[in-house]
Amino acid sequence: MNPPVVHLGADIAQSHIDLFGPIAGLPSRIDNSKKAILALLKKLSRHAGVQIVCEATGGCELALRRACHEAGQPISVLNPRQVRDFARAKGQLAKTDRIDARLLSQYGSTLQPRPTPPVEPALQKLAAYSTRRRQLLSQRSAEKNRLHRADPLVAPSHRQAIAFCDRQIASVDRAIARTISDSARLRAKLAALTAVRGVGTVSASALLAAFPELGALSKNQAAALAGLAPFNRDSGAFRGQRHIHGGRLAVREALYMPALVAAHHNPVLHAFYSRLRSNGKPAKLALTAVMRKLLIHLNSLLKPLALSPT
Repeated sequence: MNPPVVHLGADIAQSHIDLFGPIAGLPSRIDNSKKAILALLKKLSRHAGVQIVCEATGGCELALRRACHEAGQPISVLNPRQVRDFARAKGQLAKTDRIDARLLSQYGSTLQPRPTPPVEPALQKLAAYSTRRRQLLSQRSAEKNRLHRADPLVAPSHRQAIAFCDRQIASVDRAIARTISDSARLRAKLAALTAVRGVGTVSASALLAAFPELGALSKNQAAALAGLAPFNRDSGAFRGQRHIHGGRLAVREALYMPALVAAHHNPVLHAFYSRLRSNGKPAKLALTAVMRKLLIHLNSLLKPLALSPT
């Protein structure tokens, strides 16, 4: 019989990690550094059935996550919104690092989340480059907006910043292309995605980076994780309009332009979009439906690749 799972809550900040769980001899706080994390994992290796539970914190959790996967230590990386909903359900309003670590341990014990699977190294690189590309695009857009109303004295500075962003974006694009070229698995996935009319190389690369699980999920799981599953708003005799909620914004951003192109040029999705519009659906709702249908189709195309050995 397998030992019961012990859930170790880990509240992660940029400089430190607070820990809480029923394991004797562990520190309550460690540095968020490779050396401290490896020392923690060495101690945890002496205990059977330990699962770390943490939140996705915009990158602060990456060192712990990677170290756990390399050491074979189970770890669940949770959506922060779900953790806050759990806290509200418990009536837990106070928030400190120590309280959050305890809450994460309780979340694990109560809801038994599955361990987060490791991500292929090539996909990790692709995700890092794609994140940087989005940041640079945002920065360039901001500089262009400032240039329109800039004093002539500082306009050259804005143009230099825009040119710098252009060079950096081109450099990142080359790095993305190299990353895909070096991975037979990524090349096969990219070829499968770009075979669909409306899906270009940039959008397919961004989608692979933001959605590494694509191809390994059911159609409903894929739609829900992307935030493209409409939720009912019904109560008693009232029947409200269904809306999408939550999910990964980066996935929807990666799907927007392909869906827009496909709604007008992909024969199957154009017919679907036109039917929704002729039935009185608003353009935004119809396009969201196209995004969902496109995502489900792309997910099905990658299923054979997700099941094949690495």
